[in-house]
Amino acid sequence: MQTIERQIAAELNARPQQVHAAIRLLDEGATVPFIARYRKEVTEGLDDSQLRTLETRLGYLRELEERRQVILNSVQEQGKLTPELARALGEADTKTRLEDLYLPYKPKRRTKGQMAIEAGLEPLAERLFANPNLDPEQEAATFVKVEAGIADTKAALDGARYILMERFAEQAPLLARLRDYLWHNAILRARLIEGKEQEGAKFKDYFAHDEPLHKAPSHRVLAMLRGRNEGMLNLALIVGEEEASHPCEGIIAHQVGVKAEGRPADKWLQGVVSWTWRIKLSLQMETELIGQIREQAEEEAIKVFAMNLQDLLMAAPAGMRCTMGLDPGIRTGVKVAVVDATGKLVDTATIYPFEPRKQVEQSLATLRDLCVKHKVELVSIGNGTASRETDRLTAELFKRYPEARAQHIVVSEAGASVYSASELASQEFPDLDVSIRGAVSIARRLQDPLAELVKIDPKSIGVGQYQHDVGQSQLARKLDAVVEDCVNAVGVDVNTASVPLLTRVSGLSQTLAQNIVTYRDEHGAFKSRQQLLKVSRLGPKAFEQCAGFLRIRGGTHPLDGSAVHPESYPVVERILAQLKQAVDDLLGNGPLLRSLKPADYVDDKFGVPTVTDIIKELDKPGRDPRPEFKTATFKEGIEKISDLQPEMVLEGVVTNVTNFGAFVDIGVHQDGLVHISSLTDRFIKDPREVVKTGDVVRVKVLEVDAPRKRISLTMRLDQQAGDQGGRKPRNDADGKAAPRGQAAKPARPPQQGSKPVENAAFGNAFAAAFAKAKK
Repeated sequence: MQTIERQIAAELNARPQQVHAAIRLLDEGATVPFIARYRKEVTEGLDDSQLRTLETRLGYLRELEERRQVILNSVQEQGKLTPELARALGEADTKTRLEDLYLPYKPKRRTKGQMAIEAGLEPLAERLFANPNLDPEQEAATFVKVEAGIADTKAALDGARYILMERFAEQAPLLARLRDYLWHNAILRARLIEGKEQEGAKFKDYFAHDEPLHKAPSHRVLAMLRGRNEGMLNLALIVGEEEASHPCEGIIAHQVGVKAEGRPADKWLQGVVSWTWRIKLSLQMETELIGQIREQAEEEAIKVFAMNLQDLLMAAPAGMRCTMGLDPGIRTGVKVAVVDATGKLVDTATIYPFEPRKQVEQSLATLRDLCVKHKVELVSIGNGTASRETDRLTAELFKRYPEARAQHIVVSEAGASVYSASELASQEFPDLDVSIRGAVSIARRLQDPLAELVKIDPKSIGVGQYQHDVGQSQLARKLDAVVEDCVNAVGVDVNTASVPLLTRVSGLSQTLAQNIVTYRDEHGAFKSRQQLLKVSRLGPKAFEQCAGFLRIRGGTHPLDGSAVHPESYPVVERILAQLKQAVDDLLGNGPLLRSLKPADYVDDKFGVPTVTDIIKELDKPGRDPRPEFKTATFKEGIEKISDLQPEMVLEGVVTNVTNFGAFVDIGVHQDGLVHISSLTDRFIKDPREVVKTGDVVRVKVLEVDAPRKRISLTMRLDQQAGDQGGRKPRNDADGKAAPRGQAAKPARPPQQGSKPVENAAFGNAFAAAFAKAKK
């Protein structure tokens, strides 16, 4: 355990004592948000990012240690555990290294090498390997035994070859050298499977594509792997194409000490080396390394999804005001739902202002009546089909009926249909039509995106890239951690929160969350945090974990509406006693609070970090870390892709950020792509250095390809149409921008020749010139 703590400490650039304290808290059931916020003295300031990394590495290293013990026991039982091997196994720091060392001792099915040993050919193999001056044919002649299945010298030499081949292929240092060489020198080659041109058209950028293995970006790796999985592409690792023998054969020969010096057995031994690579190791290495880049690509894709999800969850809330949600539709009508300031559904309707019914006047009258009746302050319009038409209808409503005026905003409806058909929605609105449930979700997500989006499986929100191609359990764990961190960073009003939202609070399970809601329904709103201890099965440990993240507005204790943990109330009482102030006078009193010295109020339990946090919280109790609410204004008359013209400057909202750029909703039902090279005038490696999901940005139209539904945008407003900054943006694998709410599927232009082009994409003219020059 100390070894694990030291290793994690080195990786986190922390002290082993900090890691030890964090591991102890995690093992005791504490959550990452709780440790990061309320146990800073214990961990000496490890933040939530470090703690998440620690939690992940701890799981991996504990699994590694368990596997190490299994292997040690296995080798020990075989009577083959030497001090050197035990030391090597003990020092193995990865699962791959551990399995390499175990390979020679791992129980396996009967191989040709083992059969050759059973036939008595091991002495022949060892003799030829030890002394290449021996003649293989003459030596093999003495091992011919027809009754043992060795009919002639060829059979004897083949058996000896299998023995040495398997012995070479199980050498851990050799496997490590081969992996390292291939990782840095191999080319990942994608080729079209013959006859799949039409069926695999969306992968056309990879029909003849070469790329250095270690430089392949995650989105292109996942695109190629998807092409292979769908039976459109072949993938292979290529190295040393023009050389007589494979470079890896030279590495094997050097590692095992085989040399070509003209001795009688040298040629035979070279054949063993060739067999070792071509028959035993080439496919194994290719499978391992493609698996390695797949894992890295998945990890990067999951990271992208997690960051986008965090940006979306932490988007600015419009506030708890009466809101009308409109789920646009043409033939099926526009579904209308009105929710009050607490998110409670108070009214519904369906209007048919568009074809074929065209009940415009009746629809406007219905909307006016609902707005006036419920004093609607916000109108939330889903961004799906007919959203611009519905937005225009709303503008006409406010123009005709000033008494119904409200702020109207187009919001992303990604995941709304998932929620409306979910069991949760069925329980909440059992008698409500599915489409109306979607309108409720659209209204609520404007009021508070976080509170509403937690009801939806994070994977269904659709702000990732290739999210269905990555490990789903790993993706779920990462996204759940993001949701947990966001919910606890904002805090939760215990008197209005839903069960799904409460479930994400530190220390609360699904059962406890349901019990809180049940208690609230039976006894009315909570008046204090201490009252939580009356909830069924919510004991002191769960209370410790959750209390600081639950807010009670207008309760009996002013601090219950803040992020100050109940265990820290004595610190506040000491501050009040010294200042001779009431708590209500202290809350929000910035000048007075800024004059305090945290060191004056520390004790054995609470140090300077916690006291500093308490003073900050007293200044702005229950503060929301999310930004101020603002929306994009779509340009009038620009409602479909055919309305766009190059050089137009528009306002839009970033809907998705990938490794190669950002997708922006400009109000034409098709997101445009701002390539990474067009995000800013300076060089950036990550688009998130400039934008994040939910940002309102100004963009210029560079190029419009209406038939293919491709819109090229730039945030460099001085950039001219046709000038792609040296790189032509590509969207997803079939050349189209990803539909709103779906994962982008990046692609790359076809490569010329066998060596890869470094840049992700080129302008048409430049690419043609480059290809011609290279040819």
